[in-house]
Order: sequence, then C-alpha cells, then structure tokens
Amino acid sequence: MPQKTLQISSQTKGQTVITTFEMTPATAHDLMELLQAAYDQVIRHQPGFIAASLHMNDAMTRICNYSQWARREDYQAMLRTMDMRERNQVINTLCKGFEPVMYEVVGVV
Repeated sequence: MPQKTLQISSQTKGQTVITTFEMTPATAHDLMELLQAAYDQVIRHQPGFIAASLHMNDAMTRICNYSQWARREDYQAMLRTMDMRERNQVINTLCKGFEPVMYEVVGVV
C-alpha cells in the first residue's frame, strides 16, 4: 500500500487528531514501535483514515501523534475496534497516559 502524505491546510475537510503520550526514556522506543505497528497493521487500513505522523521529543519523554481522518466518527470507530482496544491496553502500560484531542485546522503560516 502506498504511503499517504499529510497535507496541513485551512481548506482541509475532516478531523485532525493530535495525541500526546507521556513516558520515560526507558520505554520511549518500545512505545514508538507499538505505535508504528498499530499504524502499519491496523489504523491505516480503517475507513476514513487519511494520514498520520509520529514525533518524539529530544528527551524521549513525549510522543506526539498527528493524524487526519475524513470524519470524527471514523476515528472513534477505529478506537472501538477490538484490535485497538487490546493495543491501547498495552500502550497504557508503557506510558503515564495519553490524550487524543480533536482539532480543525483554522490557519497555516
């Protein structure tokens, strides 16, 4: 499957989700591997998925995930799949917590 490209534009229709994960440097790479596997094996194949990116800070204490979805309901349906529920339980063991927040792009500089 070809890789999709993120395009950030105020003209973008759909839902942007930014999720931050807080962890320790000891679990940072394991958590990143789990997130990448979730995207490769499950998330990117879900209806409404457009594209995503994963970012880790220099201190390896935070990961930021930026994803784009056709609709809010598509993102919510992905979270409700049994596969993602099971993956999120494991992800929770490697981080102090994570918080997905939905946004709309209102400006690009």
